[in-house]
Amino acid sequence: MNDPRAALYYAPEPTDPLTRLANSWLGRDPETGATLPQPDFPNLAEFTAEPRHYGFHATLRPPMRLAAPWSDFAAAAQRLAAATKPFDLPPLRVACLDGFLALLLTAPCPEIRALADDCVRATEPLRAPSLPEELARRRAAGLTPYQEEMLQLWGYPYVMESWQFHMTLTRRLTEPERARIQPLAESHFAPAGATPRRVESLCLFTERPGAPFLIAARHRLGETPPS
Repeated sequence: MNDPRAALYYAPEPTDPLTRLANSWLGRDPETGATLPQPDFPNLAEFTAEPRHYGFHATLRPPMRLAAPWSDFAAAAQRLAAATKPFDLPPLRVACLDGFLALLLTAPCPEIRALADDCVRATEPLRAPSLPEELARRRAAGLTPYQEEMLQLWGYPYVMESWQFHMTLTRRLTEPERARIQPLAESHFAPAGATPRRVESLCLFTERPGAPFLIAARHRLGETPPS
């Protein structure tokens, strides 16, 4: 399975202080692909290896292989962005989610949930069918009946009612690891996490075989695509 993949993510604007803090934490800028020095925290490079590959983001349309030209996926993302008005995102907090550290919302945000659902629906006709090994890998984690239904319908179990906004900061941690690193993460993100921010763009991420995810385009919300 070496096909390129595409995804739709929320990533804060390049000028947002959260972007600088998160890229430093993970050690990579997905906008430029540049490797960045990380804070001098014990084992941070190893703890962040998996999220570093994906780049700092919140998943809206999970990564998928395409059954259509790349240009069709890009056009679908642009149309969806144009039809979505910018909105405010509640402040974020560092928390443990299923064993890994992530930034979570401090209050519900119906707009980001609706955008995630719309991203899945809008790009589903362009998704290549799931391979048996993809399905087996998802099922190995143990799925609820609803998540199994989502896997079969959309190619990913954690969408629609199973979706939860999160911006991953580490791999899954043992309890002693979490106890050591969570206070450091809370301190690192304190300058920006508590600040409300405006969601102004929909990010199209791409993954080439053997390479990490990069931001291929930022589509501005509410802007009509050029004809």
